[in-house]
Formats: sequence, C-alpha cells, structure tokens
Amino acid sequence: MGFDDIKESNGKQYSGMRIGNSHVWNYHDAVWEETKTAPDLWQIKFGAIKGRKVAAPENSGAPLNTGYHWLIIADQRVVKINKDEYQTLMEGSKFKMGHRRPYWKNWNYAYPGQLTYRQRLIQIFRDTLEKLEQEEKEAIA
Repeated sequence: MGFDDIKESNGKQYSGMRIGNSHVWNYHDAVWEETKTAPDLWQIKFGAIKGRKVAAPENSGAPLNTGYHWLIIADQRVVKINKDEYQTLMEGSKFKMGHRRPYWKNWNYAYPGQLTYRQRLIQIFRDTLEKLEQEEKEAIA
C-alpha cells in the first residue's frame, strides 16, 4: 500500500505512514529559542533541518514541497552538566494539525468541509484532557 493510499484505523481514515511504523531523525544545526513570559511560562521556537537516520526507500513518502503542520505536547527534562550545557530529553505526543500538498494554496484546514485549525486544536486538547482525567481516575482506584 502506498504512502498516499487511504488507510483505516479504529474506524478513522488516514493517509501517510502506516500506524506502527517509525522514523529516527537526526537534527542538524538546530536552534532552540525561548523567552520567559510569566513566572512558570516560556514561549519557545525551534528550527532545524532534520534528516533521516536511514535513507528512505525509492519512490516512497510525500512529494517534495509537501507541508505538514504538527502540534507537539511534550515533557522536557533537562540536567545542567556544566556552566554552558544541559542534557535534554523530550517525550510526548505529536498531533497532525494539517497538511498542504505542493500544488495547494492553503493548508487543508482552510478548505470547506474540513475542521479549522482552532477546531482541531480544541478537539486535541479536549481529547487529551479526557485521557489524562481517565488515567488519573484509574491510578487512584
């Protein structure tokens, strides 16, 4: 089955990489910027070129200039290892917000019949909150 073929998981249709497959990416010349905006809040920006650890098979994956928009909810743990460096580990979830094919003017969420960006964001936060509350109930029980 090809990358763009329609697939199904738990009654939901999707395209792209099959569920259960994974990638390992190496980030080159990455830059992490952060600005403290409240006592316990920072605004972050991360930029990098990422490359596959193992080369992609020929004729696989999305066409060149395809765009993806992701929302990442993650825990970041850091340990200061000397005066200028921190060891960093980030774990979390990455949600597909939308995509843009090379020949489209807009992201898919800008087209009629699609959830808007904000509707998708609200849906993800509600689902995540419900999951966390259920896990908390199970942990207490």
